[in-house]
Amino acid sequence: MDWNDLRYFLALARLGSVRAAGAALGVSHSTVVRRVDALELELRTRLFDRHRDGFVLTDAGERMMPAAVRVEDEVCALTRGAAGHDESLSGTVHLTCCDEYVAGQILEDLRPWCAQHPSVEIAVTTDSRPFNLAKGEADLAVRVLPRDTTPPEYLAGRRLAPIVCVNFVGAAHVERLDPRGGAARWLTIEDRRQLEPLIREGSYPGLPMWGAFSTLHLLVRAAIEGLGLVILPAYVGDAEPGLVRLPEADARHVADIWLLYHPDLRDNARVQAVRGVIREGFERRIARYAGRRTDAPQRSADAPG
Repeated sequence: MDWNDLRYFLALARLGSVRAAGAALGVSHSTVVRRVDALELELRTRLFDRHRDGFVLTDAGERMMPAAVRVEDEVCALTRGAAGHDESLSGTVHLTCCDEYVAGQILEDLRPWCAQHPSVEIAVTTDSRPFNLAKGEADLAVRVLPRDTTPPEYLAGRRLAPIVCVNFVGAAHVERLDPRGGAARWLTIEDRRQLEPLIREGSYPGLPMWGAFSTLHLLVRAAIEGLGLVILPAYVGDAEPGLVRLPEADARHVADIWLLYHPDLRDNARVQAVRGVIREGFERRIARYAGRRTDAPQRSADAPG
């Protein structure tokens, strides 16, 4: 049996959609259908029931899943083991970041290093979902973990910087959105439960919440345009010239940024080198992440800059 056929089977079984499986594998949905059809023909059994809403495993498909997962784990372990001893500075490093602001900083830091090592390619995604590093979905993951928590035991990691949340307002809307007045409100993300404790325990708990913005970039833009007040990581808000801190900034250490990787890749030359560049970049900017900017004058709503 071709291992690649099992990859298509597992992707479709987990996602239930040929389009989603194709996107995850980097192929067209028709390729997924063709490979799964070929596998069913080879095994002489039907692995999926086709429904209008997607693909569902048959009893035969359910019985096949545990063995397919074990094969996947073994192949991934073999791949990591070989890659872990690669001493050449060539190939691709797959990096996933928690947001576009962090990704932009890392790319800035990597630019001179990449110029010195043209045989290394960097592939970057910004995605908050938990990538499976054991299955090779990424080589390095920059992730946000709640304060006082540590990564899973099967991953190696290093704490890079704190995330300190601060209250901000659009620089052009300071007077109109004075939280002591009647027009101010809090802008929110899609899952309001993450912001509710910060608002409730902050200096302006009585202001209503409004809106729902799916990305950090959209939340920043909404605040700059004056749609409301916003709670942001200091490294995001302080870097935006269109935002200033509120008089009561309520700076609070709520989480930490970690650099995670699988222990099998600890000695991979290109992964090790990129880890070093990322770590040094955060060390240089630790004051910014802690909410103590030293590279520019501090701005606030009662002292516009």
